[in-house]
Amino acid sequence: MINDFPRYLAVEGVIGVGKTSFARLLAERLEATLLLEEPFDNPFLADFYRDQKRHAFSTQVFFLLSRFQQLQRLAEPDIFVERIIADYIFEKDALFASVTLSEKEYALYRKMAAILRRDVPRPDLVIYLEASTPVIMKRIRKRNLAMEKPIGDEYIDRLNETYNSFFFHYTEVPLLVVKTDNIDFVAHPHQLDDILARIGRPQPQTMYYSPAGNSDQPIL
Repeated sequence: MINDFPRYLAVEGVIGVGKTSFARLLAERLEATLLLEEPFDNPFLADFYRDQKRHAFSTQVFFLLSRFQQLQRLAEPDIFVERIIADYIFEKDALFASVTLSEKEYALYRKMAAILRRDVPRPDLVIYLEASTPVIMKRIRKRNLAMEKPIGDEYIDRLNETYNSFFFHYTEVPLLVVKTDNIDFVAHPHQLDDILARIGRPQPQTMYYSPAGNSDQPIL
């Protein structure tokens, strides 16, 4: 059964939605190598949460370059002897940049990102974890990270709008959208079994996942 799963699978979603926890569970069940972004290695991140306007550009450029370096290594042929589960896609950085940067900063950022994008491999499947702002804020508060305390509803609202718009038009690779407001893969393992069964079946370009008992509906 495991052999039927995509070789390179990426999980995406707004900060706090639970993508890293979900990626860990997938990697464990699929016996895959786990590739995690390293947000807290960014020396500008804490300053960014305190003063977004002042520190946005340095924060985004650091993320852009570090994610590029991570994903570029996937282009090495030996890497794909194993299955890869990542908790981000390269394009995610531009989504944050579009929200946090000024118009001039974003124009410069896009030029840099376009050059780097040429050398980054694409995943075989992207899973987008979606949740409402109140649910995401509840999850952020629950993990109680000091540098995330300044995050507010307005910032998450803007990210949610940006992510939803991006993935509504996403056609790069097959996409599975999972509404997670009422899903807890850690507390309810049967929900993980259900979505694994969905991932293991042939994947149309874009699908919307419903918990066990409901049907999958294609997004038009």
